[in-house]
Amino acid sequence: MPQAQVTMDVRKVRDGVSVIDIKGELTAFAEGVLMSAYDEASDGGVRAIILNFEGLEYMNSSGIGLLVTLLIRVNREKQKLLTYGLSDHYRSIFQITRLDDAISIYDTETEALRAANKA
Repeated sequence: MPQAQVTMDVRKVRDGVSVIDIKGELTAFAEGVLMSAYDEASDGGVRAIILNFEGLEYMNSSGIGLLVTLLIRVNREKQKLLTYGLSDHYRSIFQITRLDDAISIYDTETEALRAANKA
């Protein structure tokens, strides 16, 4: 059985804010890794989760579906989901799929953190 070609490191950057650093491929095989990272990132009353896509090598439609699933979980927990580090290609995919309506996109971690603090 194919395995996920992705790693996700979780960083607690401030009280109530965690960053998930995504490195590799976001496909259907990444589901377990993504959900485990979310569980770790949301532990302890986190109100905002930032996805760092700077290390993203590839994402397909199944990866987009995983982000939608994650968004549902985040909304259920009354958290906010933000992102930064998207290439122009994936930024346009977020716009086409309207994910950018639900997940705020920023250019840098600093900008995302500033927005998360207002969450």
